[in-house]
Amino acid sequence: MKELQPGSIQRAEVTQEVTDGFLLRIGKETLLLPETEKMLQPQQEIEVFVYQDKKGRALATTTIPEARIDSYGWASVVEVVENLGVFVDIGIPKEILVSSDDLPLLTKVWPKNGDNLFVSLAMDKKGRLLAKPIGEADVIADLEPASSEYLQKQVIGRVYRSTKAGSFILTEEGFRGFIHPNERKKEPRVGETVTGRVIDVKDDGTINVTLLPLKQEGIKDDAAAILEYLEKSGGSMSLGDKSDPEIIRETFHISKAAFKRALGKLIKEGKVYQQDGNTHLK
Repeated sequence: MKELQPGSIQRAEVTQEVTDGFLLRIGKETLLLPETEKMLQPQQEIEVFVYQDKKGRALATTTIPEARIDSYGWASVVEVVENLGVFVDIGIPKEILVSSDDLPLLTKVWPKNGDNLFVSLAMDKKGRLLAKPIGEADVIADLEPASSEYLQKQVIGRVYRSTKAGSFILTEEGFRGFIHPNERKKEPRVGETVTGRVIDVKDDGTINVTLLPLKQEGIKDDAAAILEYLEKSGGSMSLGDKSDPEIIRETFHISKAAFKRALGKLIKEGKVYQQDGNTHLK
């Protein structure tokens, strides 16, 4: 059955056309290639990828996915199942499970439908194909180093790992990026595509990235958020420029310094005022 090992690429000979596709011979084994747009002829040799259907039967497809047992590829999340994991589309007729064991403990940063994971394939104890997100060791081994010319430039990347220390991304250029919790307003999901700015290029070619806007743009956004909060709170809030930094961060997901800048802008424009440590709409 080695020839029919799920996840393997095999040379197969077409033996005959049947109602629901074509029968193939691989070594001494026979398996089905379900309906295909390609016109195939008996004795024709083709390259196929072996996978299993929901009943565990070996099937073939002429689509050779990038994500394989020996290589990584991007896979789109198509379904999230609580306590089980997420199913991804690697390009073949069957969706593959990424186990909850390989996802963050906090489900709030699990991928959502449409997010993308960089995965390879593996076999579980029952011989079924699983998709495994890339690990840190493999990222480092295939690292594309960034040069100092990328400092302050915009990058687009996908989150491949989420920890208490921060989020790790792979950029379109192949760089490994790190986003500290203080450099984001909310924690991005694993698999989420983010756009940020390079704020440091390390000696090893990795980069630090911020998802926060430039200061002037940030002040406008933060001021708008404060106004919206006040309007929803009946025109008053128990926060001011003397408030605890942690309470400010929990409420607005910004630093106390950013909060004070935005508040100062609103006071200068005559939109709000402070009294007894509280802030009120004018």
